[in-house]
Amino acid sequence: MATRRSVLGNDHVDRAQAKKTAFDEPFQDLITEAAWGHVWSRPHWTKRERSMVTLALLAALGHHDEVAMHVRATANTGATPDDIREAMLHVAIYAGVPAANHAIKIVKQTLAEMEEAST
Repeated sequence: MATRRSVLGNDHVDRAQAKKTAFDEPFQDLITEAAWGHVWSRPHWTKRERSMVTLALLAALGHHDEVAMHVRATANTGATPDDIREAMLHVAIYAGVPAANHAIKIVKQTLAEMEEAST
């Protein structure tokens, strides 16, 4: 849970926890343990590196809501807009221009919202 909070932020995790029901509690436990406890907590890559890879994978697979969420998480992981751009260029070449094009629209909108919120 500590890693999940450090990447996504307390507000996001608190909202997810507040919305948790008996139906999705096992799923929430699974992602907390597997994604955050095992994968994101491994020492071999930094959170910045994991952030870039995660964004590229989400964009390539068309998981648009998750792209926006992980762009917001870059405020906590240290991945920069330049890092995100490079990841999207990889998506364009290895997963296709349409996947990258749509993800870039989401990235731009999310970064603009983040900039606006910080002013």
